[in-house]
Amino acid sequence: MNEDQPQGLNPQEAMELLESHPQAVLVDIRSSMEFLFVGHPKGAVHVPWIDEPDWVVNPHFVTEIRKLLLGGAACDQSAGCAPVILICRSGKRSLEAGKALISEGFKAVYHVDEGFEGDLDEQHHRSTLGGWRFQGLPWEQC
Repeated sequence: MNEDQPQGLNPQEAMELLESHPQAVLVDIRSSMEFLFVGHPKGAVHVPWIDEPDWVVNPHFVTEIRKLLLGGAACDQSAGCAPVILICRSGKRSLEAGKALISEGFKAVYHVDEGFEGDLDEQHHRSTLGGWRFQGLPWEQC
């Protein structure tokens, strides 16, 4: 495993980590529109990595994740912070966001390598080849 990158998990492995580590946090990093209208994993916290209207990297992303963990008392001096699992649409943004967290000292950083919707199929549709939703894991939408 590359120590500069978050560890990739498939959706089932991410769900198992959440179930076996109740302090773990699942963070959906997609845009607000994606989170609300496409749907999101049940129980996921929304902290966008890139969001509308400017579509630039959120300059407060690392701080917001730190607040999320400290606000839930999910960090301590000796053990570090609780596992953070990032999810986006297909696993690309979560990889980049995870690298940013690791570069800022986070230790237990994971990302769902299939994302919420998975890759595009031959008809340019998502949720047919992989992803959280395709795997039948709990999700909801507004």
